[in-house]
Amino acid sequence: MKRINEYKKLFNVDQDTDLKKLKTTYRNLVKEWHPDKFQPGDDKATEAEIKSRQIIDGYHFLVSIAPETLANNLEEYTDTTIKSGIADFQHKGQLLEVTFLDGTSYEYFGVSKSVFTKLINSDKQFRFARRNIFNSYLYRKSRKALQVA
Repeated sequence: MKRINEYKKLFNVDQDTDLKKLKTTYRNLVKEWHPDKFQPGDDKATEAEIKSRQIIDGYHFLVSIAPETLANNLEEYTDTTIKSGIADFQHKGQLLEVTFLDGTSYEYFGVSKSVFTKLINSDKQFRFARRNIFNSYLYRKSRKALQVA
């Protein structure tokens, strides 16, 4: 959640910002902080390089959790969370990353340690996750399905 709030603060956007406004804000920030605007060796050039990376990362992150993006990918997400079992999961802080048997991974934000503990101790982890995690927390796709050669 901290990461989400940092990026929203950087872009000065609220919860319900649409992709068009986000893109406009992104372009304006990139113009303002583009490293080529500053002389090499200048302190501002180094700061601009770091800031521009933050802007790019933030934009891609915010697009991935935007309501429009989630709505567009809902069918694929529903299919994965209903039909594919859990291959692996990791919990760090308030972030739970679940890798499914089809190779797709999703990050779930705001998952507390107690919910994670209940997931670990559950007899049927996939069922517990479907009921208590998959549709209850903000998520984003973190990795696409692995390609079969």
